[in-house]
Amino acid sequence: MLLERDRLNGFNLLEKKGSVNGGLPWIGEVRVRIMRVISRFSTILKKYPRQFWLVSLIMLLAWLFHSLIWPYLMLYISQRLGEPLSSVAWLMTLNAAVGMVTTFMGGAIADRFGRKGVMVFSLIFSALGWFLFRAAGTLPVFALLLVVTGASTPLYRLASDAMVADLIPEANRLDAYSVLRMGNNFGVVLGPAIGGYLASISYGITFGVIGVGFGLIAVFVTLLIIETKPASGKPVVVTAPTSGGYLRIFKDRVFMVMMGAYTLNRISTSILWLLLAVYAKQNFGVSEKMFGFIPMTNALMVVLFQLVVTRQVNRFRAETAMTTGALIYAIAIFCVAFGSGFWWFWLCMVAATIGEMILVPTTTTFTASLAPEDMRARYMSLYALTWGIGTGLGPLLAGYVSDVFYSRAMWYAAGLVGFAGFLAFSFIARLKKTNPHGFMHPSAEDVQARGQRLARGKTRSDCE
Repeated sequence: MLLERDRLNGFNLLEKKGSVNGGLPWIGEVRVRIMRVISRFSTILKKYPRQFWLVSLIMLLAWLFHSLIWPYLMLYISQRLGEPLSSVAWLMTLNAAVGMVTTFMGGAIADRFGRKGVMVFSLIFSALGWFLFRAAGTLPVFALLLVVTGASTPLYRLASDAMVADLIPEANRLDAYSVLRMGNNFGVVLGPAIGGYLASISYGITFGVIGVGFGLIAVFVTLLIIETKPASGKPVVVTAPTSGGYLRIFKDRVFMVMMGAYTLNRISTSILWLLLAVYAKQNFGVSEKMFGFIPMTNALMVVLFQLVVTRQVNRFRAETAMTTGALIYAIAIFCVAFGSGFWWFWLCMVAATIGEMILVPTTTTFTASLAPEDMRARYMSLYALTWGIGTGLGPLLAGYVSDVFYSRAMWYAAGLVGFAGFLAFSFIARLKKTNPHGFMHPSAEDVQARGQRLARGKTRSDCE
């Protein structure tokens, strides 16, 4: 505290000197602000352990390479096969369905055997899958490769989320997940812009870079990351069924309502992320190179403003923050229908990003706070399913609505689904009566009672 006070006094002294510095007070003000930013960055850096920063770096790189192609993938497949969007949208559903299956398995495996092995395995398969896209030219081959990448992508993400929950105390997790998201989005800042440029040259080069990149990330994880799974003191029973553990989670009413609400939001947002590039190019001539600035804006906003938004979100209850974020998200996506060019779509993305910065880290922290220590990865795996379900159902819904009505109608449908998610989040406020201390920071008595309820559920499941 003394050092921090002395540092602030130094800032104030610099500010006074700057105000009389040759009639150029702004020079001193700029210096003060730069020093404050450096001081805050140094404080944040020391706040978390080294392994947290390594995990954040690994995920930054993973999101960078993934986002090189993800905004343009449906556009590429549609052009490569010479098929309309509605004819290939089911491939994303296949991708998501496989991811749902492996997410269930990966969560249980990560809880039993550790997070690191799951992460390395999934990164290696991601590297192989993306690299082999270079040779894809038929529908069955695209389907096979989307199965491989769909199975592997959710695994390293849920493993990293579980690692953060292992490393960071509950009181600091909202800030930690916000920092993690900032790193992820810094990767997304660079990814679409670089990917759009590479795609304008050659999609083959793009897939080659992604494959090699994921391979290098797998090597980094193997060499640098240590296992974070908490020691339980219990022997590992390989033959034990995992369904009992998941049945315990399904009885967690608050978590399941949140899952349903967030799934509706993911369906809505998947249409924005997967189909806006196709919609903008086919209807308004927005090229891949130009479109890359739209997702880059999203990521840049998160990098610059996520911590500021998080400080404001911390002032409110989790259910209030989630409801507000979902509403802003839904309005932004609905408004895409009324645009006809790059700048309108850019503005809609700006608005959607504000909702995202409120909603996403809050739901992640909310999930981690509900999970018992021995079931964190399984809670995170179910949380990751929302992404898979959204990715699977969103393009199908958009393709169907576009065929039955017209292309603009997909944004009406996406917005309405987003509003349904907002209503579901608002319902969580009613459930807080079961926990009067609030969801994000329950009392010790609540935690103990919650553990006893889940333990009784486990006993009944084992008996069954």
